[in-house]
Amino acid sequence: MFGRSKRASTPLAVKIVISGGFGVGKTTFVGAISEIEPLVTEADLTEVSVGIDDLTGVDGKTTTTVALDFGRITLDDSLWLYLFGTPGQDRFAFLWDDLVDGALGAVVLVDTRRIEDCFASLDYFEEHGTPLLLAVNRFEHTRRFELDEVREALGVGVEVPIVECDARDRESVKRVLVELVEQVLAKRLSRVALPQ
Repeated sequence: MFGRSKRASTPLAVKIVISGGFGVGKTTFVGAISEIEPLVTEADLTEVSVGIDDLTGVDGKTTTTVALDFGRITLDDSLWLYLFGTPGQDRFAFLWDDLVDGALGAVVLVDTRRIEDCFASLDYFEEHGTPLLLAVNRFEHTRRFELDEVREALGVGVEVPIVECDARDRESVKRVLVELVEQVLAKRLSRVALPQ
């Protein structure tokens, strides 16, 4: 009779990109939240990468993403987030245009031990007008920087949200994703509300 139409019950699928430097925790971030078995394209680091991949600060890293990470999370019955993790090295940058195409927004993970590694992601998303949020991934046994210090070091304005996260923790990752979606929707709604 007056039941919901099939169209109304179909969740809205939204693409979110997870980016940042090599070893910042993108694969871990996607894996911590995905309700499906995440697709990962991890390959072992080999001697061929010596001198190409800088392992400073991530000495124990033995694998790297060579194409993408993919996962999905249902925020509520009406919204699915499809997560696409980018590879962290410059040599895989040719994949980014396809991974980012159609994305609602991006999370740029920041490792304060290697803060300069996220500049390529920041530059890319700013050049393409992709809404973004910075998520400072808190690693154990590292100096804790205040978020204002991170903002200053990266030279980003107050219009770019910065939050803390633990890429291993599902609830922490969920808070980051909810914050990004809320920020993007608020900006879009404010543009719609402005008089013409």
